[in-house]
Amino acid sequence: MEWIYNLLFGTGIAHSIVVLAMAISVGIWLGEKLKFKGITLGITWILFCAIACSHFGMRLDPLVESFAKDLGLILFVYSIGLQVGPSFFSSFGKGGIRLNALAAGIVLLGCLTAVAIHYIFKVETPVITGVLFGAVTNTPGLGAAEQTFQDITQGADSSVIASGYAMAYPLGVVGIIFSLLLLRWIFRIRVEKEEEKVQAEQGEQKTISRYDMTLTNPQIEGLRVRELSLLTHVTIVVSRVIDKEGNEFMPDAETILHVGDQVRFITDHQNERTVLLLGQLTDVKWEEQEKQVHLVNRHIIVTKPKLNGKRIMDLRVREAFNITITRIRRAGVELLATPELRLQMGDRLTVVGEQEAVDKMAKAFGNSTKKLDAPNLASLFFGIVLGVALGMLPIALPGLGQPFKLGLAGGSLIVAILMGAFGTKYHVVTYTTTSANLMIREIGIALFLASVGFGAGKSFIPTLLGGGYVWIGYGVLITLLPLLIIGIIGRKWMKLDYFTLMGLIAGSTTDPPALAYATSQSSSNDRAAVAYSTVYPLTMFLRVLTGQLMILCFL
Repeated sequence: MEWIYNLLFGTGIAHSIVVLAMAISVGIWLGEKLKFKGITLGITWILFCAIACSHFGMRLDPLVESFAKDLGLILFVYSIGLQVGPSFFSSFGKGGIRLNALAAGIVLLGCLTAVAIHYIFKVETPVITGVLFGAVTNTPGLGAAEQTFQDITQGADSSVIASGYAMAYPLGVVGIIFSLLLLRWIFRIRVEKEEEKVQAEQGEQKTISRYDMTLTNPQIEGLRVRELSLLTHVTIVVSRVIDKEGNEFMPDAETILHVGDQVRFITDHQNERTVLLLGQLTDVKWEEQEKQVHLVNRHIIVTKPKLNGKRIMDLRVREAFNITITRIRRAGVELLATPELRLQMGDRLTVVGEQEAVDKMAKAFGNSTKKLDAPNLASLFFGIVLGVALGMLPIALPGLGQPFKLGLAGGSLIVAILMGAFGTKYHVVTYTTTSANLMIREIGIALFLASVGFGAGKSFIPTLLGGGYVWIGYGVLITLLPLLIIGIIGRKWMKLDYFTLMGLIAGSTTDPPALAYATSQSSSNDRAAVAYSTVYPLTMFLRVLTGQLMILCFL
């Protein structure tokens, strides 16, 4: 049975794979089975299983541990960035600046709490710095602090910083999730009702509506379709027209409209008042008309890579196929088919035209769901290359002797967001199916948690018994006070929904387990992930910067 012992307590690749997989599988099982009043820590149990394994002698090679931790974190944040990239920059117009201000407040309050503990309880600067970054679960900040410490002390032993981090980290993870539960209890939040409220808000903001009308406004007489938006100052798509003689046809940009025409307008829900000024709502029997003119309404999926990033106006589908694109469904959101809108792989187009023409267009656009199942690994790994390069780029700031870096995770997240947001403009295919994205994300977070647990478990019990339990208390204060203060401000005075609040807290602590918990609370919206990625880049910058400042200012 020696081979079993070597697999569990030995060295080598097989040993590393076995103990990592064992900690991950047992942790996931415990997350599914152990619940208290319906509440579970989920995959955070992986961290505690890895700590227990490490304590009882199942150790990873330091290089393997470091590689698995960094790779897991890169995969996790990169998949998050790709998911929220298309809506990331638009989120700044909907409160993103406010969210980043709150996140900066959490960072500042955490540092002030650490400084207060440093002076009140006479805690050494290296120790409280390590405790600070363990409490906020930020490894890049820890690395920056250690490097600065070694530089200004001519290579002195910085293990005390890592020990403080290891002591505070496990309860830092729990404390962040506990703050989410505590805020939920303080404000008596029911997740089901909160989700219904968010769905209602999303419906009001993003619903595309259609209006069947008889034109009565005299200003319409003789107006071309392309001039309609100039008159109304809103974007309107005209998909069908029935003239006064009863002829139904699909208009193009040069079609002239007349008073008395029956038309179908498609526009954003918020433009309803403007549209109603053009005429009277009419109950048009379009289905009967379609049978006479052989028009069909069909969905076509974009699966041809060459169409990725193409503007609708450049495709000239009206001239090529005599077809009108009325709406586009992307990532669960309906978009108006404006001429400037760029297509993405996986877009679902709603088109109107004759059956034969629709079939030709479907063939030209791909319309093959099978092609979407294949992962686009080239852009995935190329994006990771760019992300790691950005993360390792030294950035010099005035007044600091050492340049700081965004880190592997910070650089990867920023690149993923940029590729998700602007990749189509440069014809870069970043589409991945929901299941593929989720698989990458779950593998990443599992590897990260297990690796951190194996690293922390080596010194966890000895440090705890040697007086380190006091450091745990300091860490709890640093974790909870800023999160609860800003959480109460965000909920009570800024009226943030619970999912956005969870994403804000997870992002401001750069804590993947908290984000995993937050995203698991909703199956119908990604507000937690959007909030996380909105504040993550700035937070990472501030954490790395404050890691160096803590050593430089208080050592």
